[in-house]
Amino acid sequence: MTIKAYGAQAGDQPLEAMDITRRSPGEHDVQIDIAYCGVCHSDLHQVRSEWAGTLYPCVPGHEIVGRVSAVGAHVSTLRVGDLVGVGCIVDSCQHCAECDEGLENYCDHMVGTYNGPTEDAPGHTLGGYSQQIVVHERYVLHIRHPESQLAAVAPLLCAGITTYSPLRHWKVGPGHKVGVVGIGGLGHMGIKLAHAMGAHVVAFTTSESKRTAAKALGADEVVVSGNAEDMHAHADSFDFILNTVAAPHDLDAYFVLLKRDGTMALVGAPATPHPSPQVFNLIMKRRSLAGSLIGGIPETQEMLDFCAEHGIVADIEMIPADQINQAYERMLKGDVKYRFVIDNATLKS
Repeated sequence: MTIKAYGAQAGDQPLEAMDITRRSPGEHDVQIDIAYCGVCHSDLHQVRSEWAGTLYPCVPGHEIVGRVSAVGAHVSTLRVGDLVGVGCIVDSCQHCAECDEGLENYCDHMVGTYNGPTEDAPGHTLGGYSQQIVVHERYVLHIRHPESQLAAVAPLLCAGITTYSPLRHWKVGPGHKVGVVGIGGLGHMGIKLAHAMGAHVVAFTTSESKRTAAKALGADEVVVSGNAEDMHAHADSFDFILNTVAAPHDLDAYFVLLKRDGTMALVGAPATPHPSPQVFNLIMKRRSLAGSLIGGIPETQEMLDFCAEHGIVADIEMIPADQINQAYERMLKGDVKYRFVIDNATLKS
């Protein structure tokens, strides 16, 4: 089937309207009419070849929500008309230890929603900046939020699970002091989720102007990271720090804020490396530096259900598809609160 999409033909070219093809649903496939697709910083990195290995044409988008329009003969858990989501994963080997444990995000053969290997034309996956997608049922998520919130649910499929997974893995909850570094697409979700989990949440920002916004998101305290006195006041006090910043910066400024045995997890993915941290800031308090990559399918469903139960969605700005290039430039400047979402109905025109 031929459908309309937005993508780029090369890393130095803007995104443009194009026609792409989707396979007919196989026995275990679900066909989804895409209503909305969130815009992730990863989309920009990949489409502009800031990350190696971009395949063109590149149609980004892995924060997908919509309605099931067809199912394969052996699909038993989804029906036509269901509200569903698709995140960053559309396939994996399905038989390794990671897949068996529901950690498809760490499978060595994980297939991304775009720029991953597939037998479908053109030989690599094409993402959610499109009218429709066909996905194996294993990688399709149920959405239990009210339909009126559907657009704001879309960023949960990446920004939500990227922050939820490390918070759950390091068992954040009541009695914990948790820092969230950066108040952007990822950070604003991290604040909301950590607050809902019952932690005492401290938001770190480079901008005094974000203080009020961070409090509104659920932060108990806000620290401007450039204020040395305010930073020092929090030394040796954090159980966990979630670092969402996608630009290289000084990690040591945050290591010294961790308690003994505290962990800082990185989820932001800068195009160039962070400066190396001082080893003594790690070994003197047995602190840990960790990373976390999105989440597996069961945990992503758990996150969606948690967010539905607690009334959590992303803060979004809706755009028509033909404004995606302007949105990328604004995203680079941090000029969005906090996630752009494409209204895929605008692809018709």
